[in-house]
Formats: sequence, structure tokens, C-alpha cells
Amino acid sequence: MSLAVRQPVSRRAKISALGTYVPPRLLTNQDLERMVDTSDEWIYSRVGIRERHLVEPGMATSDMAVEAAKRCLAERGVAPSEVEAIIVATVTPDMLFPATACLVQDRLGAKGAWGFDLSAACSGFVYGLQMGAKLVESGAHSKVLVIGADTMSSIIDYTDRSTCVLFGDGAGAVLIEPAAEGEIGMIDFVHEIDGSGGGALKMPGGGSLHPSTVETVTKKMHYVHQDGQTVYKFAVRKMVEASEKVLSRSGIGIDEVACFIPHQANKRIITSSAERMGLPIERVVINIDRYGNTTAGTIPLAMDTARQENRLHKGDLVLIASVGAGFTVGASLLRWEID
Repeated sequence: MSLAVRQPVSRRAKISALGTYVPPRLLTNQDLERMVDTSDEWIYSRVGIRERHLVEPGMATSDMAVEAAKRCLAERGVAPSEVEAIIVATVTPDMLFPATACLVQDRLGAKGAWGFDLSAACSGFVYGLQMGAKLVESGAHSKVLVIGADTMSSIIDYTDRSTCVLFGDGAGAVLIEPAAEGEIGMIDFVHEIDGSGGGALKMPGGGSLHPSTVETVTKKMHYVHQDGQTVYKFAVRKMVEASEKVLSRSGIGIDEVACFIPHQANKRIITSSAERMGLPIERVVINIDRYGNTTAGTIPLAMDTARQENRLHKGDLVLIASVGAGFTVGASLLRWEID
């Protein structure tokens, strides 16, 4: 018996649309001054944040993801029924199962799509972007929705001044499609994990190692725990290493990069990384002052900021880089192909 087998098709993939969402409620540095022993000057001088957006009670990651996805698809004029796969990068799923991608698929009405969640913390969107690109490049699919969304306020201890000042909630979505003739789209990527650093940034409770109990709740094990100095040093070093590696492998100099879109964890990490690479700060997108660290949402939100500020144009060479809990590391190089 003969079988009809779909043969791989070699083609390029591109980002064809972008949509973002942040909840309207703000938590400012002045608000935090009334909650913990901190100050606006201390927060801004150390991490570069002025305010962050938080969901209202009852709003979950899937809610933000759906809103971002709707805006993304509307920008391209694509119906949800045309989406073939949905990848949701998040460390704050609505629940452990079903996957948040299933909830998004149902609420979008993307009846023909399959999908899954991806857990890579702050590198989640960068990893998801490549997964989506490879699905398109292989010829398996032509419309893949990649979403980065996190409700960080759901796992933050607002009595811990070392973490509560850092994080916000938000989501962003991109549509990955085949590049048209003459377009470049996705060029290359470098991904890495270093599990030896896993203890420096984690949420220890709620998994199979420490299932939810009265004791785990009492010990605040269901909140983010971070060794800030360890994370900072690793992030600067690896953000630079991954970026330089993907540029070198592609034969591209740093002077050719029109826009550097880094993960928004700490303004000092961003500026230190750019300085080490010899990248002028005017080519670096920084919006952490408005959103804080939204984990998987930071890079699509920064893409949107770059567009709003007229800093992204069709054909621009874009470098994306991130470091997250795990530790996870990612850098991607692409040509921006949206008019």
C-alpha cells in the first residue's frame, strides 16, 4: 500500500503581524512606596522602572493572550479559522493543565489549530518565535500564532521589595507566515540553557517536587524567589555572548543592526549589554520604565514600542536577545518585513 507523504518544503519565514495587550490598571513606584520600604528614586536608579500594568482580580494569562492575538490577526486581516498552530510562551498558565494554548484556541475560535505551551521564562517568546518559524520553514504550516504572555502579579510577593518592584503583566502575539519573494524574514538564532543556575531564579512550590500544601503556602514557596546579583551577572554576559554569536555566524557586523530589542528585565542589564557590544543606545529599544518585566511579554511589547516610535521599518535588521530563569538564553536575527 502506498502512502501520500507531505514532503518538506524549503522556504523562509517572517513575522507578518504584531498585536499586544496590557491591562489598564497601573502600579506606580509611588504606590509601592506605600506598600514596602522602597522609593521611586531607588527603583528607577537601579532597574529603570516607573510603573507597571497589573490585571484586575479574575483576569488570567489566557485573557491577555486572546486580546493580543485578536489584535495581531486583525492587523493582518486573518480569520482565527486560518490559524494552523498556536504556541503560548508563559510561566504563569491559567492552570497546569489544560495548556493555556487550548484555552486561547477555543476562545479565538481557531477551530483548525493545534498548539502547546512553552516554558522558558523570559526567553519564552524568543524560543516560541523559532518554533513557529521552523513550522513554517518546513512547509508544515503557513500561519502560526506565537504568543508571549505572563501574569506575573499572580506569583509575586508584594511584601518582598526585592521582587515586587520588578514585574508587571502583559502579552504580545506575532503571526508567522512564509516570506514573499525578495523578503528575508528570520535569519538565524542561538539558544542555550544552563540548568546549574536554576536555583537563582525560581518558583519552588506547586510542582511535583513541592506540591501545594499548607506548609508550602506558609513558606511563600509559590512566589518568585531570586538571587539578583547572580541573575544580573549571568544576564549581561550571556546576552552579549548569544548576540555576538548569532551575528558572527551570519557574517553581520554590529554596525548593520538597525534595532536591538532585548528582554526588559533591568535597564542596567540592557545598557551594559549594548555598551559591551559597541551598539549605540539610540538603536536599543527600552520600555521597561512603562511596563516593568512582563517575562514572555517583554519582547513583543518592545517591538510594538519600536513601531510606535517609528524605529522599525521594512528591511531593517533586528537583533533580539533574552536571558531567563533556567537559566535560558536566546538571540535571534531577522529582517523586519512589515510595512
